[in-house]
Amino acid sequence: MNTGIEPIVGRYIHLSIEGRNYRTYYEEAGQGIPLLCLHTAGADGRQYRHLMNDASVTEHFRVITFDMPWHGKSSAPAGWRDTEYELTSEFYSAQILAVCDQLDLHDPVLIGCSIGGRIVLDIARSHTDRFRALIGLQSGPRVAPYYDREYLHRPDVHAGELCAALMSGLIGPAAPAADRDETLWHYAQGGPGVFKGDLHFYKDESTSDADLAAIDTAACPLFLLTGEYDYSCMPEDTLELASRIPGVEAVIMNGLGHFPMSEDHDTFMAYLRPVLDRIRTSTDATG
Repeated sequence: MNTGIEPIVGRYIHLSIEGRNYRTYYEEAGQGIPLLCLHTAGADGRQYRHLMNDASVTEHFRVITFDMPWHGKSSAPAGWRDTEYELTSEFYSAQILAVCDQLDLHDPVLIGCSIGGRIVLDIARSHTDRFRALIGLQSGPRVAPYYDREYLHRPDVHAGELCAALMSGLIGPAAPAADRDETLWHYAQGGPGVFKGDLHFYKDESTSDADLAAIDTAACPLFLLTGEYDYSCMPEDTLELASRIPGVEAVIMNGLGHFPMSEDHDTFMAYLRPVLDRIRTSTDATG
């Protein structure tokens, strides 16, 4: 356990996306190959704090995570009170590429979970020239609705407590209590309507079979890691997805749920470390 000053450094950048300015918060730790991390719906970059504090990772990777606009420490745009936030694949992809441009990231690795795992599939189809490898956590091409999203943004419902309650069932049963609590706390702090808006992308937009067929893993390696305890993106969803993409590597992570990077770091690293080692070794071999 880290009892001193953590090596994580946080700053703000300004992103110009679709004609609007977004004051965006990001954190980083380490050096080496850029590893850009995407948080889940309604949460923020704190989900990756274990990874940024793992010296075995930061020795070789510059780990970076950003709070999406409207999330965490990032600002909502001017006029937000008259705007209904709704995440689209175009806006999400534009954020990722804008962060890469603003931070001057050359050939980074991209890792995303849940909605981040979904957008990784879009990136794999359209922007493989920008990344050296892609890692999808809890990735599925589509998700069937399993609750009424209107309850997430009502004046008579505490959305933060409801979001935390909904997410509690997606965490693996063996997760350490402290990490479970911290994961749920992230969800209890979301801005009004933000989780609901993220779920537009997660549930109303999907990756088509034609898009999946267009993914070329020879151009950019794609790894899929999915926790076994997840009814939002079930193991069979990821395995079915992998069967549609030649060359993809898919692994089901025993004991983990929907938030592997925040709910149980040690167990997660048993699966992520071999992937990072392969990416690093491949990079060393090719110069």
